[in-house]
Amino acid sequence: MKMLVLVKQVPDTATQVKVGGDPRGIDVTGITWIVSPYDEFAIEEALRIKEKRGQGEVVAVTLGADRAKEALRSCLAMGADRAIHVNDAAFYGADTLAAARALAAVIKLEQPQLVLTGRQAIDDDMGAVGAQVAEILGWPCLSWIMEEAISADGTKVRVGRQVEGGLEVFDLPLPCVLTAQKGMNEPRYPTLKGIMGAKKKEIKDLKAGDLELGAPTRELEVVALEALPPRPPHPWRLLGPGPRPPRRRPCPPPPRPRPGRPDARRLRWAWGALFNFYEGGGPAFSSRRATTEDTELTETNPILRAQRAITLPL
Repeated sequence: MKMLVLVKQVPDTATQVKVGGDPRGIDVTGITWIVSPYDEFAIEEALRIKEKRGQGEVVAVTLGADRAKEALRSCLAMGADRAIHVNDAAFYGADTLAAARALAAVIKLEQPQLVLTGRQAIDDDMGAVGAQVAEILGWPCLSWIMEEAISADGTKVRVGRQVEGGLEVFDLPLPCVLTAQKGMNEPRYPTLKGIMGAKKKEIKDLKAGDLELGAPTRELEVVALEALPPRPPHPWRLLGPGPRPPRRRPCPPPPRPRPGRPDARRLRWAWGALFNFYEGGGPAFSSRRATTEDTELTETNPILRAQRAITLPL
């Protein structure tokens, strides 16, 4: 089974992008370029299909300037068998429809059974090329897929797309176009052996004439890029330490109890109440005066006798 993976070279996510001298583009000075992360999921899935079936060919395809070969080398280092680079100045700065026409011409030339790509490129976030390529070819297309399974005879594919609360499952005939979503797999890291082997693998350059395409017509044109204005400060944002609140006088310490019998009596009564509550199971004081019966009961009960020794009436 032959599989084509459409990839795009984009600025690294950690790069600080600035508007260039031409307001219709960005300043490319010092930018680190990478394969669009969603396209890495597509490359990984194609490699897993090849490994699972035990045979097949994975071809990486891109469109762009000479530096786009770095993205193709990364795909080859991951395990792709060969690469195709549509390198023609006529396609520099092309819109999504012009790029889709060029990529569709490559697909017609290669005749693969399956085309994979990322759901969108992270530079312009258009997310349109996959569907446009399928429309030009007349193939079925399913976007944002999370899993796939190709039938044993290679005539159809069952794919799942995540929706709220579950997974939507579709059966599509092959050939078709699928766009990969984050979470479909975990892209592998290129090994040293893969990086060294990528230098020997073929990268085929194609021009517009090789694809029998004329000068592309742009349906969408970028007028200007503008940097975002600085974010205004939040109305409740603390911009500085601000004035100090007036210092309050410290509260005076509580007055010390006056030495004397009332305080001592109150403390002795509290201790007696606590002792009687835990040992005798009842209140430690009574509002009535003691009677002869109470006195006799106290004399025979050691707990109450001890309580009487340490408590005084209020």
